Amino acid sequence: MTRNDPPRPVTIIDVAREAGVAPSTVSRALSNPDRVNVVTREHVQQVAARLGYRPSPAARALGTGRTSTLALVLPDITNPYFAGLIRGAERQAEATGHILVIGNSEESARAEARMVERLAPSVDGFLLGSSRLPDAKIVQFSAMRPVVLVNRRVPSVTSVSPDQQDGTRQIVEHLVALGHQRAIFLAGPPQSWLGGQRWAGISAAARRHHLTVRRLGPYAPSVDGGFLAGEAALADGATAVIAHNDLMAIGALRRLRSRGVSVPDDVSMVGFDNIFGADFCDPPLTTLSDRTEQAGRSAVDLLVALVRDQSRLDGETPAEIVAPTTLVVRESTGPVRR
Repeated sequence: MTRNDPPRPVTIIDVAREAGVAPSTVSRALSNPDRVNVVTREHVQQVAARLGYRPSPAARALGTGRTSTLALVLPDITNPYFAGLIRGAERQAEATGHILVIGNSEESARAEARMVERLAPSVDGFLLGSSRLPDAKIVQFSAMRPVVLVNRRVPSVTSVSPDQQDGTRQIVEHLVALGHQRAIFLAGPPQSWLGGQRWAGISAAARRHHLTVRRLGPYAPSVDGGFLAGEAALADGATAVIAHNDLMAIGALRRLRSRGVSVPDDVSMVGFDNIFGADFCDPPLTTLSDRTEQAGRSAVDLLVALVRDQSRLDGETPAEIVAPTTLVVRESTGPVRR
């Protein structure tokens, strides 16, 4: 070894030699301590700590069947909405002694399925955020590895999702209070479960409050998609626009302004997600906010519980956490001109 070579990692053989025990005893003391008497266990653990021994995930998996690794699969990691979810999941994974790996399916159900299949041998369980997979495929994967859904609900699968029914009610009541009688919903990807929930909630609330609402789309859930959707909104003549997410709403705002349409004087605009930057656009965006970071933390806790005690949870009703949502009112919504 030269002076510039990195130090050789400490192995189980090194620990065994220093502790004066067999390598198998070291392995049991570190991965299955109940099988070793307390004196030997503490001695081995002290030697391992002094030498700086760190078992690899692969070695740990051989002894326990677990890798201490969780996977978070998202449809678009560039979407700012997922920043809070990633942050919360990463922090809670670390707090529970797990590594979190993140995959990007690029809005493709086929790519998402391939990613789950390839990662399954290497992880203990999956967090599927805004999954584009069919229900049957999600149930199939949950039988193979523990799965927790975020922003999605499927019978028999544990999930964490925002309360879209109450959230959409807040949006509709806000617009009606401002005097709006006609609105447009700019729809996102057709495979988006959350998008379907949003349209169903808006439709139901609109019927109760006698608001005429029409659905346009689908459009890509991006600023560019919103720019295209804004053109369609111009042709409709409605006084309020509700976009699938904030990115689309921001794109639509840009298109309306480029055509000389004033927001909110001529048209009110509402988004979903309250992403970073929603309050920086011109005008600042009225949007439905949910607690993405807390959702990430809760989802990891649920997944770790499934991984650690699968036998106890088998046959039990899966947890379904429905998190509260809050309408954040900013300058993009206003009263109808008379």
